[in-house]
Parts: sequence; structure tokens; C-alpha cells
Amino acid sequence: MNSRRLVIAVDGPAASGKGTIAKALARHYGLPHMDTGMLYRSAALALWRFGGDPGEEFEAAGAAREIGNIDPDDPELRSETIGELASRVSAYPAVRQILKERQEEFAGQPSGAVLDGRDIGTVIYPTATSKLFVTASPEVRAERRFGELQARGANAHYDEVLADIRARDQRDSDRAAAPLVQAEDADLLDTSNLGIDEAVAEAIRLVDARIG
Repeated sequence: MNSRRLVIAVDGPAASGKGTIAKALARHYGLPHMDTGMLYRSAALALWRFGGDPGEEFEAAGAAREIGNIDPDDPELRSETIGELASRVSAYPAVRQILKERQEEFAGQPSGAVLDGRDIGTVIYPTATSKLFVTASPEVRAERRFGELQARGANAHYDEVLADIRARDQRDSDRAAAPLVQAEDADLLDTSNLGIDEAVAEAIRLVDARIG
């Protein structure tokens, strides 16, 4: 178990491996973990189920206010439709502000926490003990996502998945509210040529060096 307060921020683009790494870090250091992307997916799912207009910020913000406890086993949360919608509503400043409070509260737990997302180290918790920016080439990330979709029996095409990855990258990087960017004091972890075990081991090494 962790003997001192430790907050680990894991940021990065879609399908970079940040979620897998963040979960492994949480297990290793005995900390609670939050996949902040699930907050935005939950808001997107609520908006979709209510028949709201994703082109209207106030409707997206209303959906963000209504989400309660998140069921990570809800298959719709991880669907490509909801993922695309989440990428759109996450660009709204009002949505980000509403969900920012939940993330800050989670990070403020006495023991600390591990959070992964797009702006943890830059906006949500800039004083995190350790910050990782996990990335990989768009082609590698598209291959990973394509494999996940195939494993779920989804009808997917690699070229379309790659185009979606690049489109999400552009939206995340170009949005005015909390754009995806590596924090100045974050350690870069490129997983393009790393297996899961190698990536996790390197992440632990980087965090340990920061704890030092």
C-alpha cells in the first residue's frame, strides 16, 4: 500500500494505452483509479438517450449534470457511436467545467489516486506527484482499436478507424477548452514499440523516479 499521498496523472490520445497503464499503476501503488473518459462517455450516452442535440452546448451540459453513478459494464458506453459523441461534447467548456469538479474530488482523496484522460496533468490536477503523457503513432493506435473492434465482433475497417483516430486527435488538440497537450513536467512514454508488460514496467520506473 501507498504510505504517502500520491496522485498520478496519465494523459494521452485515444488508444495510446493510457487506460491500461493507469489501471496497472493503481494496482501497483494501491490507489483508486478513475478513467475520466467514462465521465464524458456517460454524458454523451445520457444526451443520446434523451434525444438531445450534440450541436447545442447547453443540452450537452444538461446531460453532464444528470449523470449519476457510472456502470463501466454498460456495453453502450464503449461503443464507437458514444465514443464519437463523447469526443464532440468534450469540446464544450460548460461540459468540461461540470465534470472537472468530479475529477478534482476524486483526485483529492487522502491516499491520492490515479486518473487518466486528456487534461489531468494540465488542468484537473497540475500539482500531481507524477505525470505521464502516453502516446503512440496514429497507425499503431488504429491497429489496436481495430483489433478491439474485431474482438467484439464489430464491423470495422482499418482505414475508417485510422481516419477516426486522426479526427479525434485534431478535435482534442484544437479545442479551446483544455486541449490535449503534454504538460511541461510530464514524462513522455511512447508505447508504439512496447508490449503491455514493457509499457507498464516503464511507467512504474518513471513514477518511481518522480517519487524518488
